[in-house]
Amino acid sequence: MRDVFQPCIYILASYLNGTLYIGVTSNLVQRMWQHRSGITKGFAARYRTHRLVHFELFDTMHEAISREKQLKRWHRQWKINLIETGNPEWRDLAFEIGAGPIGRAMDAETSSA
Repeated sequence: MRDVFQPCIYILASYLNGTLYIGVTSNLVQRMWQHRSGITKGFAARYRTHRLVHFELFDTMHEAISREKQLKRWHRQWKINLIETGNPEWRDLAFEIGAGPIGRAMDAETSSA
């Protein structure tokens, strides 16, 4: 999945039951690297949502964008239920897609917050 065009939505969390971020991308591994390296500015960087807790793959970008818009309209508890259906421990799923761990700088920021 490293350099493959694969439309998807993803949910990042700051920690278990923490702040959630929903995004859409065509390359999840690359996008995770961008979030974790601090290249991306904005909501995800400000709230340190670096843990990949949920993702869904789609055939087209149109389908992925539609799903992203749908999820963003959901109540927080619905999003938590969705995450916990497939990932009850809120594990970081980045390892499963080959994105690797959160960098040490990110770990230090998170532990001092």
